[in-house]
Amino acid sequence: MRRAVVNGIDAEVAETLAERLRGLIGRDGLAPGTGMLITRCYCIHTCFMRFPIDATFLDRRGEVVKTVRNIRPWRLFVWGGFRAVSVLETAAQ
Repeated sequence: MRRAVVNGIDAEVAETLAERLRGLIGRDGLAPGTGMLITRCYCIHTCFMRFPIDATFLDRRGEVVKTVRNIRPWRLFVWGGFRAVSVLETAAQ
């Protein structure tokens, strides 16, 4: 999995179908200043997650279109809106 800096966050980039399906499932948390960028993604779930996250949905230019904070595990659906094409997931602040 490649890495990129997105909005000041050192992020793993989930591009393949397998990487995007797995996301952060199975992890116990994220270090401060790190996250995961999921490409080709406009909605997420937190089923099987072990910790709450913040989700920042981005448009094609990488501009923030929506931020959802403190998403608890087992949330079935969080939508980023019509313009969202990727999401940056970080540990909840």
